[in-house]
Formats: sequence, structure tokens, C-alpha cells
Amino acid sequence: MRACLPGSLRSRLFLILLTGLLCGQGLAFAIMLLERDQSARAVMLTTLQRDVAVAVALLDRLPPPERAGWLPLLDRPTYRYALGPGAPGDAALTERARMIADEIRAALEPRFSVRFDAVPGPVEQLQGHVVLADGAALTLDVQPARRAVASWLPVALAVQLLVLAACVWLAVRLAVRPLTRFAEAADRLEPGRPAIRFAEGGPDEVARAGKAFNALQARIGRHLDERVRILAAISHDLQTPITRMRLRVETGAEGPDQERLLRDLAVIEVLVREGIAYARSVHGDVEPSARLDLRAFVESLVFDYQDGGRDVTVTALADVTVTTRPQALRRILANLIDNALRYAGAAEIAVAAREGGIAIAVLDRGPGIPADQLAAVLLPFVRLEESRNRDTGGTGLGLAIAEQLAAAIGGRLVLRNRDGGGLDATVTLG
Repeated sequence: MRACLPGSLRSRLFLILLTGLLCGQGLAFAIMLLERDQSARAVMLTTLQRDVAVAVALLDRLPPPERAGWLPLLDRPTYRYALGPGAPGDAALTERARMIADEIRAALEPRFSVRFDAVPGPVEQLQGHVVLADGAALTLDVQPARRAVASWLPVALAVQLLVLAACVWLAVRLAVRPLTRFAEAADRLEPGRPAIRFAEGGPDEVARAGKAFNALQARIGRHLDERVRILAAISHDLQTPITRMRLRVETGAEGPDQERLLRDLAVIEVLVREGIAYARSVHGDVEPSARLDLRAFVESLVFDYQDGGRDVTVTALADVTVTTRPQALRRILANLIDNALRYAGAAEIAVAAREGGIAIAVLDRGPGIPADQLAAVLLPFVRLEESRNRDTGGTGLGLAIAEQLAAAIGGRLVLRNRDGGGLDATVTLG
């Protein structure tokens, strides 16, 4: 049953309501036709009873030579008169034929004797045989027919169904539209992005749901801010004791233990700095936006790396401009390039204008990332054991900071494994 229904809720509701309306209209039309047939039958039988009584009495009183001239005047659409015994027939009558025969018999007897039989043929035909007072035979030929439906009635029903279908579609659309808006708002809800308030207008239920959704966004934002403030506070407060510990170690006795302690302190300092950077990346909107020549911006960044002897090259560079936050974008690309240099030794940058926006890709030929870990590595403090460890300087925050900053400036970061090995980290700016 489920496979027979359309996929969308709007189509399902429309199909169900339209089916109900069609069934209701069909039932109403059938009842109307039945009532119309019964009414027409009652009127026909009453009229038939009076007309037959008058017509037979008139023909009985007329002189035999004049009777033939009066027959055309007495004919009706469903019955006519003929002088003579009529055509041979069958005494077996249908239910409707018996009903007509009873009405005619009630109108003529006991003054005139009447006998009925059915005439075989493609249409139902009933004959009543009457013997007039002078012994002449008179035949009443009845061909009962259903009253035809007016030609405009099907057109009127079709127009009515079209109007009802349009009203049903409008009602379903109005009912489902808030769900579509909720889904779109939920898709836009991402940590680090500015919250877009849901419109709280419309029917009471929609307004109430909109208020609840906005309150949910506010609670998520407060929770995220609280988490970030805790991380920033801890990272900031750790800097002072780490500095004191480094001074004490540096002024202490030299030797292997001192070197090991200094290395551990260096790792801790990197973690603290990255923790503060991650906390600040959530609020990437503190920097004002500016119109940026992306070609010159990327070339400047690449030249800085090349001046430092790093293997960073440009494979494609579209001549485009974009309005964004320059420092945030520089930090994003620097994190991606540093990540590529750390695990592949070289990085390539490609800038292209696509249908979804401007794409900046940082490519490498390193070990890549397992497909089931591509989403996980964007979370803070997540490192892959095969390629990331403390010795290489990885903290598990570089990609998380890049992803967070990309969301903060209205873009998105997507990681893909390249054919032939390596990673494709693409930042798309809408």
C-alpha cells in the first residue's frame, strides 16, 4: 500500500482528499439519477393512467371511420395507439412492464378488458390489447425509456470537480507549506552560523511552532557560546602556568630530561593556542566583510609559502571577486595548506567559479582520509592514528577551525578523497 502512494506528504494528502471528493461526487450523482428516475417514473405513470383512460374512452365513442384520424393526435413519445390486434408477443413481463400494465389496467378496467404481452426486440416494448364496445381491437404500444441526461450536466459536473480539486490543492499547499519552511530552517541551522529566525506569523499552531523553533535555536546558540567560553577560558588560563613552567625548566639543569620537558611544554602550548583559535573561530563574524580580489589574495598567500621554501602551487585561478572576511578566509586556507604540507609535503590550490558559488580547493597527494572518517575529522580534537600524532604537530583542531570559520563566513568546507590518492579540501563561498 505504501509503495502505491506518492513520496511527498502534499501529494498524499491531495490524492486522499481528491479520492474522497470523487467518491462523494459519484455517490451524489448516482443518488440524483436514481431520485430523478423515480420521480420521472411516478409522473409518467400518473400521466399515462389519465391519458389512456381519456384516449380509449374517446376512441370508443368515435365512429369507426374517424378513429384512424385521431390516432396521431393521441400519440406520446413513449406510447402510441394502433387499430388492430398488434404484433405477437410473450406473456412474460419484466418488473417495470408489470408496473405499467397495472397502471393501465387500473385506468381501463372494468369498463374495458385489457391483455398485456411483451414484444421481443432490442428495446423493451409492451403492448396492451383492448376490445372496444363495438368489438373493434385497439392496441396500446408502450416503449418505456429513461429520461435522457441534459447535455450540460456532465460539463457542469466536470467544472465542479475542477473547482473542488483546485480548492483541495490550495488547502493542502497551505497546510504543508509550514512543514516545508520548518525543513528549510532546520537545514540552515548549523553551529557557528548566524541564526535565522523563523517567521512566527500564520495560524496559531504554526506561530506556536515558530516560537518554539526560535527558542530552540536560541538555546543551541547559548549552549554553543557557553562551551566556547569555557574552552577559551581554560586555554587562556593555562598560558600563564605553562610560561612559568617553561622558565623553570629552561633555568634548570640541562640534559635529556630538560629537552623532553621542553618538547612536552611545546606540545601543550600548541594545544592551548589551537584551543583559543577554535574558540574564536565560532565567532568569525566579528571581522567586517570586505570586497576581495580573490586572484590577488590567493597569489599573495601562495607567494608567502613559496618564499618560505614550501611546495605550494596554483593549478587554476579564476579572476573573480568575492565579499567575505579576509582574515577568516586566510586562516581557513592556511589551515588547509598546512594540513596538506604536513601529510603530503606539497599542496595545490585551484580557484573556480561554479554554479553553487566560488570554490577554492586545496589538493594534495597524501594518504587521504578513510571514507567513513571524512565527517569525523571536522570535529575538534579528532585525529587519525595512521597519519596524525603529536610528533607531527597535529592537534586535531586545524580542520575543525577551518570548518567552523567557513560556516561563520557563510561558506562550507567539504572533504573528498581524490582519485589516485590524496585529499581534496574545497571551501565554497556562496
